[in-house]
Amino acid sequence: MISLDNTIISDDLEDVCFVCDIKKCKGACCVEGDAGAPLDAEEISILENEIEVIKPYMTAEGIAVVEQTGVFVLDDWGNMVTPLVNHRECVYVYFENEIALCAIEKAWEHKKLKFQKPISCHLYPVRIHHYNDFDAVNYHRWHICEKALVNGKRLNIKVYEFLKQPLIRKYGQKWYKNLENCWKKP
Repeated sequence: MISLDNTIISDDLEDVCFVCDIKKCKGACCVEGDAGAPLDAEEISILENEIEVIKPYMTAEGIAVVEQTGVFVLDDWGNMVTPLVNHRECVYVYFENEIALCAIEKAWEHKKLKFQKPISCHLYPVRIHHYNDFDAVNYHRWHICEKALVNGKRLNIKVYEFLKQPLIRKYGQKWYKNLENCWKKP
């Protein structure tokens, strides 16, 4: 593990090769699991303020759930997460060529939002656990990402390299540069 500023980073981010292969997994991380994507209070505020901008990119089922529950729900552990359609897929999912994509990100791509998507989604397969004095930054192993492991190994791209932009978004350029310096071999 590496301790950097107020984070403790698992060696898995440097040891594991990973590159999403969405054509093979079909965006399964957005439609599998037992809860929606983790959200923080700032993201909930953005979603509440911008939901009308996002709705045109959502499915009718997703819109119906949001209108019933709101833009977030509490999971079994009391964490704020995205609601699910039929206890399965994120309400913000839409499908293109049988691939699950994000309505929030689509609105961002169309320059309707300044918010790309929840940071937990952008960082996946990394999960961050917040403690009083630090964040634990860990790689999350999930069988649905097996193709991403194969793809990452083929391309020789580590988790932290694949997630450069979202890690910078979360912790900043300086933090990321320091992380690179810890792991880059001379």
